[in-house]
Amino acid sequence: MQERDDVETHRQELRRGTVVLACLQLLRRPGYGYGLLEELDRRGFTADANTLYPLLRRLEKQGYLTSEWNTDEARPRKFYRTSDDGTRLARILAEDWRALAAAFDDLTDA
Repeated sequence: MQERDDVETHRQELRRGTVVLACLQLLRRPGYGYGLLEELDRRGFTADANTLYPLLRRLEKQGYLTSEWNTDEARPRKFYRTSDDGTRLARILAEDWRALAAAFDDLTDA
């Protein structure tokens, strides 16, 4: 059975918020954009570059990520890392996620 376009749109909307939390968790260790894209995909958090890079810039501007350029290799890369504020935000979002998951489980059981 082929999925309808609107089903995929709703799936993307559901995943969008999870990418923020996944990035904050994964970037507790420094990472760069393309490597992060691959790691997100490998772990089931599909995102594309047109979504991820603006998200990283926004989180950095908000103080949830820090960044620095690594110029040791032939191609310079900007490495991001979760800040202390980002760690606190990740903790809050993870708690909210767990509460939402439990609430959905209750709905399913009803």
